This record gives sequence, C-alpha cells and structure tokens, in this order.
Amino acid sequence: MRRTERFPVAGANSLWHVYKTVPFWKVVRNFIIIQLARYTPFLALKSWMYRVFLRMKIGEETSVALMVMLDVMFPEKISIGRNTVIGYNTTILAHEYLIKEYRLGNVEIGNEVMIGANSTILPGIKIGDHAIVSAGTLVHKDVPAGAFVGGNPMRIIYTKDELRERWQDDPIYGKNPKKP
Repeated sequence: MRRTERFPVAGANSLWHVYKTVPFWKVVRNFIIIQLARYTPFLALKSWMYRVFLRMKIGEETSVALMVMLDVMFPEKISIGRNTVIGYNTTILAHEYLIKEYRLGNVEIGNEVMIGANSTILPGIKIGDHAIVSAGTLVHKDVPAGAFVGGNPMRIIYTKDELRERWQDDPIYGKNPKKP
C-alpha cells in the first residue's frame, strides 16, 4: 500500500488549486534546476544540484541518467540511496493531483537499486536495497529488498532468493564474483 497523505479540495479539481498547495516561485526554480540537470552529463554535478537546490537526499556514487524527470513540486520528498542507478527517462513523483483531492508521499529508493529506463515511480513508494526494476515499469506499490520486478501493473518476477539461485553461477553476480 502506498503511503500518501490525502488533502481534499472543494470546487474545481485539485490541480486548479496548485499554487495554494505549493509556492509558484518554488515550482519555477525547481523546474529550471530539474531541466538543467536532465541534460547534464556530469553525474556528480547533477547529484550536487539535487542535494543543494532541491534538498533531496542522494547517496554517494548514485547515477541519475539523462532525461530523468523528478517531481517538480515536491522533490525534497525523494531520497535515493548509495550506488543506485536511475535509468534514462524515468519519472519519480511525490505528488498526485486528482479531481477531489491531492496526495503527497515520500519516495524512498534504497542502496544499490537498479531502475530501468522509462519507469514511473508513484508517490508513497519504498524500493528496498538491491532491488531491480525492469525498464518501462509502473511502480505502484513497494518493492521488497533484493526483488526483481517489472511490468504494468508491476509484479514480482523473482524474489531475492529466486534471483540469488538464478545467479549463483554467474561470473559477475554469483556467489564468488570475479573481480575486474
């Protein structure tokens, strides 16, 4: 179950009330920073921009690929662990504006997580350490640590134990990986 806070609105849909929920100039500033970072090929600079200007928690050696779209309104609700890869054109949302309400939720991405290209992560989601999210996945519920998930709707393809068994003889991911 996603962990979001719900805020009802009266009258027009919740997006019509957007600047009652988040300051206009914050959105403008965040938009500019996110757009600059989307095209920045320097990973350390991109992570620094996210930490300093967007107040995100980004772990060391984390790689956010080109064209990743972060939540423009509430990026400070996103945290990404150490040595994680966020694939090309992934969208990470911490809000959703609906007809009669809007919702906010933290997104927690663990350490050494791999998120494939063109995935979408919804608000209120936790992705456990060492998880793998297949390309093009809609992450609409929590991902257990070490699991391999994919699809729309997302489902568990391999559990942590099944994945370990599949990879036991793999020269890179197996029990005794060969060091380069």
